[in-house]
Amino acid sequence: MHESVYKSILSSDIDLRRSFLGNIVLSGGNTLLPGLPERLQAEIKGLVPTDTGESVHVTSPKDRDFSVWSGGAVLANLPTFSSAWISQKEYEEHGPQIVFRKCF
Repeated sequence: MHESVYKSILSSDIDLRRSFLGNIVLSGGNTLLPGLPERLQAEIKGLVPTDTGESVHVTSPKDRDFSVWSGGAVLANLPTFSSAWISQKEYEEHGPQIVFRKCF
């Protein structure tokens, strides 16, 4: 898990990496495993070269088991989100390509 997080950060714009390393937020029920936040932070710190001065901070909100649902609820209520909706008829007519046309 720590390697995937770190690789994702390394694939981002170089100007954003420091911010991403310092703001890793856990979400979802699987992140409730005891000791996960501390271990993830330690493992990622071990991957960051020490001479960079980068700090790693993993945040684990108390309600993180519901944060994915909460984020989805907020997203679904945005006025612009309805333009990305795909009806069954659209999907049947255009297939999976409709996702790329409407969402990206």
